Amino acid sequence: MRVRNLLTIRNIYKGQQDTEQALERQVKTRTAKLDMLIRTGIMMASEHDRTRLLDQILLEGQKLLQCDGATLYLVTDDKTLRFAHRTRDDQLPVAEIPLYQSDTGQPDERFVSTYVALHNTPVLIDDVALETRFDLSGTRRFDEQTGYKTISLLTVPLASITGEVLGVLQFMNALDTTTGQAIPFDPGMLHLVQALAAQAVVALDNLQLMEAQEQLMDNLFQMIATAIDAKSPYTGRHCNRVPELALMLAQAAHDDQTLFADFRFETADQWREFKMGAWLHDCGKVTTPEYVIDKATKLETINNRIHEIRTRFEVLLRDAEISRLLALQAGQSAEQANAQYAARAAQLQDDFAFLAACNTGTRPLSAQDLARLTQLAAGTWLRHFDDRLGLSVAEAERRANESVEPLPVSEPLLADKPRHIFERDSAHQIDPRYGFKMEVPEKLYNHGELYNLSVVRGTLTLEERFKINEHMISTVMMLENMRFPKSLRRVPEYASTHHETLTGTGYPRRLGSAELSIPSRIMAIADIFEALTAPDRPYKHPNTVSEAIKVLFELKQAGQIDADLFDLFLSSRLYVTYANKFLKPEQIDEVDIAAYLGPVVMH
Repeated sequence: MRVRNLLTIRNIYKGQQDTEQALERQVKTRTAKLDMLIRTGIMMASEHDRTRLLDQILLEGQKLLQCDGATLYLVTDDKTLRFAHRTRDDQLPVAEIPLYQSDTGQPDERFVSTYVALHNTPVLIDDVALETRFDLSGTRRFDEQTGYKTISLLTVPLASITGEVLGVLQFMNALDTTTGQAIPFDPGMLHLVQALAAQAVVALDNLQLMEAQEQLMDNLFQMIATAIDAKSPYTGRHCNRVPELALMLAQAAHDDQTLFADFRFETADQWREFKMGAWLHDCGKVTTPEYVIDKATKLETINNRIHEIRTRFEVLLRDAEISRLLALQAGQSAEQANAQYAARAAQLQDDFAFLAACNTGTRPLSAQDLARLTQLAAGTWLRHFDDRLGLSVAEAERRANESVEPLPVSEPLLADKPRHIFERDSAHQIDPRYGFKMEVPEKLYNHGELYNLSVVRGTLTLEERFKINEHMISTVMMLENMRFPKSLRRVPEYASTHHETLTGTGYPRRLGSAELSIPSRIMAIADIFEALTAPDRPYKHPNTVSEAIKVLFELKQAGQIDADLFDLFLSSRLYVTYANKFLKPEQIDEVDIAAYLGPVVMH
């Protein structure tokens, strides 16, 4: 009896020990799974890459449930379920699963995935072969095509805190940890899977919000660039072409393992930051008047004022004709009167042809040209009509202090009048806080006719040249006043340094080589090459590829652009890729790059 009692006590004690050990194992397992959930939540919260996030959601769920595979569906805007990701390597189906029947509009609850999405409730299926509630023909067809055998399924909704279902998680074939055989899922694990799904929803929702914000910002920046291009039919596509060329050159530098081994854009955010800077490199041109950007002749403002001057010559020619007729009437011989008229007409034709040629700006003016302009400006014509009629309010205000002379009035042939000058008021002063180093003209504009025609090179006056360069001031002020996220902090730098030079002679801040990063130097080369070859500028014919590269080479020799980047631009044949995509066939010619490669030759 005593032995039997001792044996009973021992068995009871052993049973208690086994129970305690089993409970301890369960606690450890549960604790491990909870720790896994915590780690998974932290990982998902810090992941900003969509593919890696979807991987994490499925792989961590697979570990948690100790199952063989998992699939993630996402709800689309079209109210369908789209296969978004799966753990197996087989190709994702392209077809989407409608949540509602197309003919009736009623919820389509035939499939387990749609049922879970529509009802926001999980579904356990212990044996696919015996399941009668749902149409599992798709699962069976998948098994037949791949040789896989689906036994058990656990399908869980991904629902936000508001109850909106964003997607569905489906796990396949729970595995026996001892035999490795497929078994039903443990219903006790359902609450842990739902906790994982809740974490996944928060992470997905945050990611989608970030992606939406990034897309909105990207679209906004591209819209600004497109709007700038659309302002002018002559500079159209510049803001689109420069980023493409800049990204090509940045990729070549990124891939180079020699001279640019230390230059890398390590993350997608860094590439995006550079691309945004490239898109916004001319955003300040929204403040530049179109007639200045597009000024193709010296007398052009809103219209080409050479036509006004031509009309004055027409008046002078008719005056000459009237003088001839009056001379004949007074008794002068026809031969003499006609000769005087012919000489005057020829002189007028020659003078106007000279003025018209000066207006085009196709060649530099000599000292003799400037003297002749001054001489012609002193000529006069007679105005018989009041030039104050039909003025706008602003025009009338600018002329309020002018004296009124009785008609007819003798007018200079080329006029530089006070009303042609626009003063620079406080709104157009440069803010010293930004460190700009640019010479600012005293006047805002000077539309004087003689003043404009006397421009020695090109078509732009000093004031207009500054107005165009001022777009960089606007770019800096606009972008440096924006609160960019940390991942885009260098956008203002990339967008505002393409007119700087390594010699410190550029604008707007006269930065030198120590202050110009590789991306900034890339932007300079891209902007120059695009501008030289642009086929749509009104004031010049586009350069051929070889002509543009020769100009870049001269800048390389002068130390103004990065010599190594220029050499990479040639050796990688990016100029060919760009030319084939954007330039006219007649611009694309052969380039002997060997003549341009190598170290800078000092003279």
